[in-house]
Amino acid sequence: MTTEAVAIHASAEAPVIGIPMSQKVAFGLGMLANQMFPAALSIFMVILVQGLGMSPILWGLIFFLPKLVDAITDPIMGYISDRTESRWGKRRPYIFIGAIVAGLSYMAMWQLSAEDTQMYNFWYFLAWSIVFFIGMTIFSVPYVAMGYEMSKDYHERTRLMAVAQWIGQWAWVIAPWFWIILYDPNWFASAAEGARTVSIYVGFSCMALAMVPAFFCHSKDTSEANKSTDQLRGSLAETFLDLFRGVVITLKNKPFQKICIATFCIFNAFNCVAGFAFFIIVYYMNAGDPVAAGNWPAIFGSVSALCTCFLVIPVVNWMAQRFGKRQTFLFTQSISLAGYAMFWWSFSPANPYLMILPIPLYVFGIGSLFTLMMSMTADICDLDELETYQRREGLFGAIYWWMVKFGAAFAGLLSGLILSVVGFDQTVTVQSDSALEGLRAAFILVPAIGTLIGIWVMRSYDLDEARAREIRDALDARAAQS
Repeated sequence: MTTEAVAIHASAEAPVIGIPMSQKVAFGLGMLANQMFPAALSIFMVILVQGLGMSPILWGLIFFLPKLVDAITDPIMGYISDRTESRWGKRRPYIFIGAIVAGLSYMAMWQLSAEDTQMYNFWYFLAWSIVFFIGMTIFSVPYVAMGYEMSKDYHERTRLMAVAQWIGQWAWVIAPWFWIILYDPNWFASAAEGARTVSIYVGFSCMALAMVPAFFCHSKDTSEANKSTDQLRGSLAETFLDLFRGVVITLKNKPFQKICIATFCIFNAFNCVAGFAFFIIVYYMNAGDPVAAGNWPAIFGSVSALCTCFLVIPVVNWMAQRFGKRQTFLFTQSISLAGYAMFWWSFSPANPYLMILPIPLYVFGIGSLFTLMMSMTADICDLDELETYQRREGLFGAIYWWMVKFGAAFAGLLSGLILSVVGFDQTVTVQSDSALEGLRAAFILVPAIGTLIGIWVMRSYDLDEARAREIRDALDARAAQS
């Protein structure tokens, strides 16, 4: 048994600070919006190449450029949220405003037409996508920080994130079926026309879901929180200097460095080739005919998400409490490697059912990642408070998710480059054998390499339960003396 597991059993008598299930569900509905936006976006983005004929390079730039804005807005939003004084708390007002901006801009950016020029569609989409990602920053950074604040208990944090991720995973069950709706001629004359209509339903639904935590999750009144402290209220230059100091302190946190590097490698290596599943199913297994591909792209995505909901998250929740978060991370990521390898044989034009076989293994990598990492980040916030005498949930969440989003932007840019390197031609139906082999190889090798790097980085992560409880006890003792 590991040291962390021994500590878990030794601390069995420690009191548990529970979160009511109603609060977990309310927070989870926000996670459904937080995941439905990118899930739907990943499906719709294929339309830019196949439905509107956009070049892979421009496609990659659309992934990459809006995230450069996030490089500035995410830390600023975290800093602002951490220092907000409001009767509604630090997070809720921004969650509400961000939900509206993200929902409306999502609808606007998909009002595209094949009759317009490629460059017009590129600049139109790019402009609205920047507004969309600003809205997502306003919503998601305070939303994630709210989750870090909801419990002080080591295991209750994992249970909260497990419930939230379970609800959020339904986005990935639902979103793949947009492929069927968008490409079925019985629904719409073209995928671009479908995107214009379906985006309105997606935008309104996600906007409503994103507002739920703002209305129903409890939040402490902070309107009087800083009256007796030396809260920095200087010039704009001084404010940015304070922000910079906070970012530097956050980035110096060793456990935080490890989870950021591991997440960057694993999630973004996966994200780089996730969209290739559609291209492999359509072009390799169905000779470039999305109608002939039928429901298989949707089935692939939905089965993956369902396995995450009913297999991965329950197993991860149990294992993390029994063996510890680090050991659970190493185990689940190792399992995913076997799933990746199996895809070389399981994408079979003759027997499409084979593509289902690797999924229960393959999903352990991504399916477990954010449940564990978000729980670990909450522990890291306690460590930071012990060392610095400040709470920085917003900044930790902002930097962590900025890293995720910037990595996703880089992955999107790399996706376009890989498509170009392997010889994928969006203007033809039948792709060359070398292009199809390159797509299949990239789908396996890129995420496998990222996973191996993540495992190597996290092997020395040392913020286990015993240490987390020592930190929590020290913080409680400090608070009692103040």
